[in-house]
Amino acid sequence: MARSVWKGPFVEESLMKKVDKYKEDPKKIPIKTWSRKSTILPDFVGVSFQIYNGKKFIPITISEDMVGHKLGEFSPTGQSAKGLKTRDNKRTDKFIVKRRNKRKDTKK
Repeated sequence: MARSVWKGPFVEESLMKKVDKYKEDPKKIPIKTWSRKSTILPDFVGVSFQIYNGKKFIPITISEDMVGHKLGEFSPTGQSAKGLKTRDNKRTDKFIVKRRNKRKDTKK
């Protein structure tokens, strides 16, 4: 379900403060953020972020096409299994799946 219009888009206040400082600062050091749920606003265009995906920070520079999306959409969290093989030497097209050995009871 989408967020209601009267509430407006969600952006963490601390992130907005960091973006305002970034625009005034001549060094233009990328902003590190853990807030994947924040919506990208038009004010963010041209700002470079480092978005945490659970393991490392992914560097991203915001463009006009990204406005309205969430920051987390641009830093994938899952590990792709492309090129990897499962135990049966069959390719997988989803994420890595661990299989368990199924043991049959030998009791009669």
